[in-house]
Amino acid sequence: MKILMVSTEYPPMKGGVAHYSQKLVGSLRNEGLKVSVVCNEAGSGDYTGISPYNRHNSDVLIKAVEEFKPNVVHVQYEPGLYGIHLDPINPRRTNTNIESFYHDCTIPIVTTFHSAYTFEQWMRLIVPVSSGRFGRMGTFLRTMYDYWTHLLNYSSFNSLNRAKIGPNRAGIVFSKYLQNLIPGSYLIYHGSEPSVTCPVDKTEVRKKFLLPEDVNIALAVGFMTATKGWDIIKKMRVPNDWKIVINSSKNHYSKEKMKKRFENDGVIDLSRGFLDDRELSSLLYSADTLILPYKVSSASGVMFDGFAHGLPFISSKIEFFKEFSDMGLGISVDRNPSDFSGALLELKGHYKKYKDAVSEFSKNLSWKEVGRKHIVLYESIAKTPF
Repeated sequence: MKILMVSTEYPPMKGGVAHYSQKLVGSLRNEGLKVSVVCNEAGSGDYTGISPYNRHNSDVLIKAVEEFKPNVVHVQYEPGLYGIHLDPINPRRTNTNIESFYHDCTIPIVTTFHSAYTFEQWMRLIVPVSSGRFGRMGTFLRTMYDYWTHLLNYSSFNSLNRAKIGPNRAGIVFSKYLQNLIPGSYLIYHGSEPSVTCPVDKTEVRKKFLLPEDVNIALAVGFMTATKGWDIIKKMRVPNDWKIVINSSKNHYSKEKMKKRFENDGVIDLSRGFLDDRELSSLLYSADTLILPYKVSSASGVMFDGFAHGLPFISSKIEFFKEFSDMGLGISVDRNPSDFSGALLELKGHYKKYKDAVSEFSKNLSWKEVGRKHIVLYESIAKTPF
């Protein structure tokens, strides 16, 4: 079976979708499938030329399909990575630079949805971007424009997702939360496995990162963006027997200007930037929990990576995370400093219970298992006549 994998991000280009795509491609190839990748010019795929800024993405993909002749095309669909255009007047014109490909492609398509939102979460995506040219008035007008276009386009954004489900069109999601927002999609959890060999000496790993050995560590890692909600960490009263360790990297698509300094005695900022697989795996093994005070989230590769390393989580009480806290894999609380501080104490008091639940759940996340579930879906949709 031949699969054409479509992912704007692909290593060595950095990003969560890039990492996921690379791991999935590797697992499929290990199972004997022939997989070719279409990606950004910065990635190492077999075909390049797609990007958030290329209005001709669909033409690039049609050409790749004609050349490779796959049985199935698999799109890693994060709308912003293909260029999403929210129309401020007519929401029916809202689109991405990949929509015509879905219309014109004559090969069955599987789509992994990386984003879907409730209305409240959708509106929280708006982050004020300062306008140096027109000062405060420019910033105000730009923010009002963003609020208006988001308000007008919530239904049209969801329609873009739902239009990709149907005959010869299958969808994959990472949670029941996303499954409810995109009816007809299949649940296959985000794969994750450690990149360093177990067992790992936590003391030695902490020495490597110059971290204290005599405290519990809550770890926050990822791109530095406003939606991560790390402002809560700045305001927390971190319990004496805890430290919060932060390591961030710059999102290459973000225009946000974030204040990075964390003036809090309970916080250690590693400032190591983007970590490769082995470094990130080692850092995860050094921790006792993940801290995820997100304002918005459809899915979290970091959370799944934490599970693979035996880590329960503490998160904001938003729909995606609450699904997994209800499974006993972590604690979700209201997004305020006091509740997050209290959650650290609660987690420590019942730590074994959470660790045992995570250990059991992580069995679902092996890339071999994830790859095989994809193959079952590919075989099913490839047999469906056009």
